[in-house]
Amino acid sequence: MEIKIINQPPSVINRFVAEMRDIEIQNYSLRFRRNMERLGEVFAYEISKSLNYKQKKVRTPLGFSKEWYLNDKIVLSSILRAGIPFHNGLLNYFDDAENAFVSAYRRYSEEGDFDIRVEYISSPDLNEKVLILADPMLATGSSMELSYKALLTNGKPKHTHIVSIIAGQAGVDYIEEKLKFEPVTLWLAALDEELNAKSYIVPGLGDAGDLAYGAKL
Repeated sequence: MEIKIINQPPSVINRFVAEMRDIEIQNYSLRFRRNMERLGEVFAYEISKSLNYKQKKVRTPLGFSKEWYLNDKIVLSSILRAGIPFHNGLLNYFDDAENAFVSAYRRYSEEGDFDIRVEYISSPDLNEKVLILADPMLATGSSMELSYKALLTNGKPKHTHIVSIIAGQAGVDYIEEKLKFEPVTLWLAALDEELNAKSYIVPGLGDAGDLAYGAKL
């Protein structure tokens, strides 16, 4: 499995990540969602460099030009609900992609432990397509692994790009171990070192779903 972290050298994406982390700017949910969407666009551009293309002849007002068109079939997938703005950013660039969605969440026990539940998937056929699986936070890696395996019930992609904005090192290590023999590339905008006792990334940014859409019960 290949890992790509795109915040070095510094670029405009560092500002987007900084604003998502900033507790003052987090008060503006519209800004938070827009920064997530913009990061989705940046990742789409970076991923596009690794895809396959073919040339087509395009007619212009003054003649013909040979231009490169994407030759891979793309399926964009996100984990609900936090992944929706991120998904939209990817879709802004891969605007003719097919789309899939996974409902995965932490189910907590009275003792404070949790396991990951996948309740629902909606996906087209994935065979021989390029799957881009997006979730803004990669903490323990469990929900990403289970979502990926749930999607594989609808076919075997020829390659999968897993995309997260911020990851904890524990989550990266987990995914690297569980998917080490899979045709997978992991893309990150930032890598943090720690998880706290509740398995949230530190310094991280908090709960991305709550910040985007409001607190849940």
